[in-house]
Amino acid sequence: MGSAKAWVSAFRLRTLPLALSSIIMGSFLAAKDGSFKLIICLLAILTTIFLQILSNLANDYGDSQNGADSVFRKGPQRAVQSGNISPEAMKIGMYIFGALSLVTGIILLINAISFSAFGTFGFFMILGILSIVAAIKYTAGKNPYGYAGLGDISVFLFFGLVGVGGCYYLHTHTLDYKILLPAFACGFFSAAVLNINNIRDIESDRLAGKYSIPVRLGKGKAKIYHWILLIGGFGSAVTYIVLNENHSIGKWLFLLSFPLIFITGIKVTRENDSEKIDPQLKLMALSTLVFVILFGLGLLLS
Repeated sequence: MGSAKAWVSAFRLRTLPLALSSIIMGSFLAAKDGSFKLIICLLAILTTIFLQILSNLANDYGDSQNGADSVFRKGPQRAVQSGNISPEAMKIGMYIFGALSLVTGIILLINAISFSAFGTFGFFMILGILSIVAAIKYTAGKNPYGYAGLGDISVFLFFGLVGVGGCYYLHTHTLDYKILLPAFACGFFSAAVLNINNIRDIESDRLAGKYSIPVRLGKGKAKIYHWILLIGGFGSAVTYIVLNENHSIGKWLFLLSFPLIFITGIKVTRENDSEKIDPQLKLMALSTLVFVILFGLGLLLS
């Protein structure tokens, strides 16, 4: 089954701050509107953690089966490709975390939505099942969509619109079109994290037939695309504040995260060595979480 250390490594815990960013953003927005519920936030966080670990295990398994994990890959060593965890054991791990995310997701919906609201409950159940399928099908199974270059769209949707908007609704039972802008910001920054990952792996992905955005654009244009994502994220946040009636200085607190995110853009642009690009992935993920926390605190303190 593999050692405990191998499993912890396969969980790729450094990706969790990014996964939690959309839940924290949705909860901050709900708190701003006076509708925050701690149990909803905690259950959403737990479900998201299980989903992210499922995605990481499926990515490890799928890339080993489809050839993206090879001696040419420059990122951290993968568990299946290295032999630390067998493919069969990895599939069992995927089943376990898929089941855990489904169970906690159902408990979340039971606490957030009345059974009398059958249509809404059913909609979120379908959304949850689609999230599980998306986590698995990114690189695993036949015709994984990540190999067709659709990963960025999926990340933008699930880490942005679905994560922020869905969490906000579970707290408030309402939707406000203005929350789309903070959701866009989370989506753009999350896609930027994936873009760093794909720039790092561009050579091995090309050899494996994994046509990510950087493989399709080339490394130079992928770095320009990276800046578009960063500008899109900050642009969405700034637009939200400008459109808000309260323009207190506290709401601009999120600008303190700009230097961190700007540094990742500079280093990704300057570096061509994949091993030197890799640390920017973790920094961008943590910077996104910092942005979300500062953005949320700015809303609550102003």
